[in-house]
Amino acid sequence: MNNNIRLRHLGSVDELPDYVVRELHKTVQMSKNNTGMTLCLALNYSGRSEIVSAIRKIADDYKAGKINREDIDERLVSSYLDTAGLPDPDLLIRTSGEKRISNFLLWQISYAELYVTDVHWPEFSVEIMHEAIRDYARRNRRFGGLSPEQR
Repeated sequence: MNNNIRLRHLGSVDELPDYVVRELHKTVQMSKNNTGMTLCLALNYSGRSEIVSAIRKIADDYKAGKINREDIDERLVSSYLDTAGLPDPDLLIRTSGEKRISNFLLWQISYAELYVTDVHWPEFSVEIMHEAIRDYARRNRRFGGLSPEQR
């Protein structure tokens, strides 16, 4: 609260202990009007489960007549995800040398740039973050298209 940060939860609370769910909901509610950064806490999160949940909600709204079949597009699907209203990540930093995305933000990172470092999370430093950002800044982002040289 002192830093004006809004907390968002990504994932399902169904399998979390009751006291964790209470504190999580309390903190999300307390910080909902903060206007600084948004901290997304992924607890009990699965990208696949998030997409399935979104599809179920879309199907429910279609059945209830709230949306038409023609309304279903990428923007609509995004609005049913846990990250609704937030921009998609531009950069995904993967620590510990892993070269997989591990079921994390599967929909949202479709055009994210990946940066892999052998450093494990506890040792991840500001210097490594700066290197990742410098590396990202050197890239030619095409968002699935061809670069001018390739056309």
